Amino acid sequence: MAETIQAAPDLTAWTCPAPLRDQPKVVMGHGGGGVMSAELVREVFAPAFGGRILSQLGDSAALTLGGVRLAFSTDSFVVRPLFFPGGSIGDLAVNGTVNDLVMSGAKAAYLSCGFILEEGVETRVVAKVADALGAAARAADVEVVTGDTKVVEAGHGDGVYLNTAGIGLIPEGVDIAPQRAVPGDVVIVSGAIGVHGVAIMSVREGLEFGVEIVSDCAPLGGLVATMLEATSDLHVLRDPTRGGLAAALNEIAAAAGVGVEIQESAVPVPPEVDGACAMLGLDPLYVANEGKLVAFVPRQHADAVLAAMRSHPLGAGAAVIGECVEAHPAMVVARTGLGGTRVVDLPIGEQLPRIC
Repeated sequence: MAETIQAAPDLTAWTCPAPLRDQPKVVMGHGGGGVMSAELVREVFAPAFGGRILSQLGDSAALTLGGVRLAFSTDSFVVRPLFFPGGSIGDLAVNGTVNDLVMSGAKAAYLSCGFILEEGVETRVVAKVADALGAAARAADVEVVTGDTKVVEAGHGDGVYLNTAGIGLIPEGVDIAPQRAVPGDVVIVSGAIGVHGVAIMSVREGLEFGVEIVSDCAPLGGLVATMLEATSDLHVLRDPTRGGLAAALNEIAAAAGVGVEIQESAVPVPPEVDGACAMLGLDPLYVANEGKLVAFVPRQHADAVLAAMRSHPLGAGAAVIGECVEAHPAMVVARTGLGGTRVVDLPIGEQLPRIC
């Protein structure tokens, strides 16, 4: 358990120059899931669309329609390369959307799928992506029920882009949302972080780290169902994709107005990921994952939830990494291995672009 940090510094006045945020045009950082993405949503999309539900900015929208509670989510995938160790853009399209739904406690049911194809891409590549997508849907126990195809001119795409949207049912008595985090909650991560982002980078850049690093891309519905069997009182679930664990924790802290303290040494980082990040100058906390979740759990349920997670194959490496506190609201702080502390801020853009 992360110990409480004493005499926490006053961080509210700290600033850091971020010249990319003043760009009059869209840059890659706007798609990174960090500060620039948040500003784009807050300053452009949210005012244009409005609405109470959208303002909650969860992984999926929790809706009530005809007396039935639904989760609804959409996501687009532009990963490069299309195929990588442990998966493909087709796997990502299914698992990414399914996982966004199950982070609200929903049982994912149906997906739509849109293919945006670049003129000149080989039909066999499209078929391979479609086959992977279909297999991933069956493995996640969801059905693709509608879709669309568009073709853009050569040079105006990157082979294949995908968009998926999904819906699922939220069980009665389940209320999971970023705003529900409260001081005293225990923070649990389901397993080793940073694997997906490093797997993509190793293939893209032709890097060798002495061992093949395989993406953790997987559907998390079964793991969440196991956690809900331990208790329906899960406060927050989040899959730390773009921006990694750091972005997920910061988003939750900001949404709930609470502080988060983590023990850096408690965060499970595989040696090969740690070594790759050191070589590339990356922080594993900011590297994307595609088959992991972070949970904020009431302290009285933490042991039961942790045991339930470890009983499931996708949660075997689950670990307590910290707690939710009253101090430094809306900020995440890590205690380092040397006994000091550091601010784990929301990333400005993205360390590794085009990874999902």
